[in-house]
Amino acid sequence: MAEQHFPAGELMKGKRGLIMGVANKNSIAWAIARQLHAQGAELAFTYQGDALLRRVKPLAEGIGSDILVECDVTDDATMDNTFSTLKDKWGKIDFLVHAIAFAGKEQLAGSFIDNTTRDGFRQALDISAYSFVDAARRASAMMNDGGAMVTMTYLGSERVIPNYNVMGVAKAALEACTRYIAADLGPRGIRVNAISAGPIKTLAAAGIGSGRHMFKFNKAASAMRDNTDVVGVAGAALYLLSDLGLSCTGETHHVDGGFHAIGMPQEEPLKDALG
Repeated sequence: MAEQHFPAGELMKGKRGLIMGVANKNSIAWAIARQLHAQGAELAFTYQGDALLRRVKPLAEGIGSDILVECDVTDDATMDNTFSTLKDKWGKIDFLVHAIAFAGKEQLAGSFIDNTTRDGFRQALDISAYSFVDAARRASAMMNDGGAMVTMTYLGSERVIPNYNVMGVAKAALEACTRYIAADLGPRGIRVNAISAGPIKTLAAAGIGSGRHMFKFNKAASAMRDNTDVVGVAGAALYLLSDLGLSCTGETHHVDGGFHAIGMPQEEPLKDALG
């Protein structure tokens, strides 16, 4: 992936927040972190397990962050520890970025109705949707002067995407959670939004059975005739987490080159792309 440019400024100067979900340098969460850092934010990160620590630690150190906390979102004790660590270090926070989702690989191929198991359904909804509810509750308790939260979703929540299966159901739940959380926290000046990004070549995308076809189809069928640029996603997060997005809450904001707006793509670009 080519080096990306994240515009610098002071939109987030003096603000502190938690980034949950960085897996490596290609993660959407990492692009968001870089953009927030470029605008003056102070960041903390979570990770799960030694393998992810080895990837996340040098990234965090590279932008001057020394707060890395191991966190399993399915375990209350590690969630308690994450937010108590932040409280001890900072006292309060201003924003939360939630970019965590998971479904077993066997759930993400073939028939939704045949391949979705009870345990797989429960796990996908717990990690991909409930974890945002839990993190939002804990983070909001530390947002004494208002704040903002962003979570990551995808168009598979609204439309059938081959092989996305139970993750589409989990993302639909996540978007509903976003609206309910926004209504609960709005009176406290805390804004809560979701970003629906188009396909980007991340570790998570690699787990979807029809990934290559997805990228080709999105590029040919989107309004901009291109795949989603992670810089645009990071910029959308900056808007939603900064005072630029002051009156925006409960929103699912699409950053997908206009793919979501197209009912039927033009024939020639699609033919050329798919053969």
